[in-house]
Amino acid sequence: MMPLDPQCQAVLDAAAKAPTAFDTDDPVEARRRYDAGTAAFATPSPDLAAVANGSLPGAAGQIPYRLYRPTTHDDAAPPLVVFFHGGGWIFGGIDSHDHVCRDLAHQAGAIVVSVDYRLAPEHKFPAAFDDSLAATRWLRDHADDIAADPKRMAVAGDSAGGNLAAAVCLAMRDAGESPPIFQYLIYPAVDLGCEHPSHTRLGTGYLLTRDGIEHCVNSYLSTPGEIDDPRASPLRADSLAGLPPALVQTAGFDPLSDEGAAYAERLRAEGGTATHTRYDGMIHGFVRMGAVVDVAGEALAEGSHALRSVFATDRPRRTGT
Repeated sequence: MMPLDPQCQAVLDAAAKAPTAFDTDDPVEARRRYDAGTAAFATPSPDLAAVANGSLPGAAGQIPYRLYRPTTHDDAAPPLVVFFHGGGWIFGGIDSHDHVCRDLAHQAGAIVVSVDYRLAPEHKFPAAFDDSLAATRWLRDHADDIAADPKRMAVAGDSAGGNLAAAVCLAMRDAGESPPIFQYLIYPAVDLGCEHPSHTRLGTGYLLTRDGIEHCVNSYLSTPGEIDDPRASPLRADSLAGLPPALVQTAGFDPLSDEGAAYAERLRAEGGTATHTRYDGMIHGFVRMGAVVDVAGEALAEGSHALRSVFATDRPRRTGT
């Protein structure tokens, strides 16, 4: 096994000297600490055509979002990536993942819409899922409103956001709708039972701990029985057949690594297409640490290339001369 990357070790050393989001039961303080830590990881923004905030209708009211429009010379409407941020369903937001979405829009050549879904514990399961599904459907149906191509729509997310992206694909398949054409899942939490070996093997010492995960799960869910609901644990769905192709990225020193790998393996075993890339020396959350962890850029570049490739397959031809 590859040793821990020195840059990740430096992140762990710095985290050990300050209180983290997992060191408090107050969700407001946890969010403040999470956002403060994320600010140190942000990379400079690439050139974009536009960045704008908006809102769209959900079952419980308006859902805020931030839209990132790439600089492009393509006459056709750009493809669309619906992005769900990580943060254990209890913290994170469009600001904490702003730099990730800017890079993704620029490198993938796609409009990225980052969804600010409701957070636990104020809003329990399935609130975050309901907002994510409602946002994906609305953006598909109103793609013309944002000058995007609804036929080239993908979903993406990290950690809890990867959970929501995968769950949205399952729900749309089960409803008889055409799901997104691709799912880009960054160290996704796809099984809330916390029973995979990596939860024990890597459960302490690497920023995200087993106790921290259980705190997030308990804050998100109302009852233990909800763990088996595929909207909460996509890996526990009876079937993963018929889901869109996926890129699943995991980290070698992440308690979630085994479940991410298992999700990709099941997709392939049930007739789907999935690429699993394990970044061996990395810790959970590394993709948003681009200012201090060089490999973050490599992972986002891989994800962007995968999105560009799938979008190019269904790219509409230019018209006119």
